[in-house]
Amino acid sequence: MECVQEYINLFESNKALIDKPCTQKLNEEREKAFVRFRAEGFPKLKDENWLHTNVAKKFETDYGMDLGRKAGANSVKGSFTCDVPNLKTVRGYIVNDCFTIAGEDRNKLPKGVLIGKINEIAESNPEIIDSFYNQLASKGDSIVQFNTSFVQDGIILYVPKNTVIDETIQIVAQLQTNVDILTNRRLLVVMEENSHASLLLCDHSSTDKKSLSIEVTEIFIGRGASLDLYELEETTESNTRLGNLFVNQKHDSRFNHCNITLTNGFTRNYIEVVLDGEGADTNINGLAIGDKKQHIDNRTLVEHKKGHCTSNELYKYILDEESIGVFAGKMLICTDAQQTVSQQTNRNLCLTSCARMYAQPQLEIYADDVKCSHGSTVGQLDENALFYMQQRGIPADEARHLLMYAFAGEVIDNIKLEALRERLHILVEKRFRGELNHCKGCNLCK
Repeated sequence: MECVQEYINLFESNKALIDKPCTQKLNEEREKAFVRFRAEGFPKLKDENWLHTNVAKKFETDYGMDLGRKAGANSVKGSFTCDVPNLKTVRGYIVNDCFTIAGEDRNKLPKGVLIGKINEIAESNPEIIDSFYNQLASKGDSIVQFNTSFVQDGIILYVPKNTVIDETIQIVAQLQTNVDILTNRRLLVVMEENSHASLLLCDHSSTDKKSLSIEVTEIFIGRGASLDLYELEETTESNTRLGNLFVNQKHDSRFNHCNITLTNGFTRNYIEVVLDGEGADTNINGLAIGDKKQHIDNRTLVEHKKGHCTSNELYKYILDEESIGVFAGKMLICTDAQQTVSQQTNRNLCLTSCARMYAQPQLEIYADDVKCSHGSTVGQLDENALFYMQQRGIPADEARHLLMYAFAGEVIDNIKLEALRERLHILVEKRFRGELNHCKGCNLCK
């Protein structure tokens, strides 16, 4: 494929420039990842994990890449705000793929908590980076290997043993460019034993130029630790987002995740959670709202490796006009995962005859003492309910909005942060009414 060779040439001709700002660990992992990317190229439609999602075509654009690290995120705080009323946060910012956090926000964190750039933390705490960076993502597909090959920095959040962070950590990512751009973002989260944190990732775009962001997140949750992770995408029709999330849980750990796609162009999210200790619990929720020709693909793998673990998964799609939704969820129950309790649910609404939903729930069980269920439904709004509501004086459009809002509410209500939950209820309602404008200087969230 021609565009694959172009990126291979770009890497080989700029290797010294790519390596220059990076810690030794990033460069070591880069070498191994590039070997795989060069051999595999971009995923093809015939690949099982990429059915219905033609990602290779998205790389044909001649994107710019900031390999010289000339751009920065130092000025973003004054020009961009993503605020959730009544939610106290410690806030960091990403402009394209450059991260910054103000000293006053860093000082809000408990003693021992580290948050900052991977290259900086590697200087003071190299053992953290050496022990955890790319340990989970190394098995990812060629898109993940592409990210590891080209990424030059990232963000690390390290929470030491027995530490509770009361305020939510919010990372606001913003695409700002006057040219077509490709960005590589990396996030590493390490939760030591009995620690707790809440993390809110907001993905925005303020450009109409073509953009492609590849995001790789690795999360380690130690024994008895817990993490609540919320991801919100509000980008433009010209944006392509390829998200990759890898999570490893130890004994009695807790992981709660909610991914909401409000506005987008072309999105593919991959989530892999490994329950690697007895008593671990995970909850994964997702809501995708599409219209026009938007494309939203969510794929999940929940692997139960040890016994006495629980997992619950709920994904919902609401698709209008010519939008396309893809959901492929797999629950893998390994031989040693006795007394597993696992449930996966996927429900979808197609509001027009042109909207398309491709659903593939999967369940593989290799243990004999488990309680597992999975299922998927695709349908339209209930005509009887619409008729009933109109008979009682509710206009047809209003009745449709109310039914859609109620359908989406089940996912939003699983969010633990009350302020965020209330804010998302408002944003989703505005989305259905066509009142939600794309983010321009973050007028959306003010």
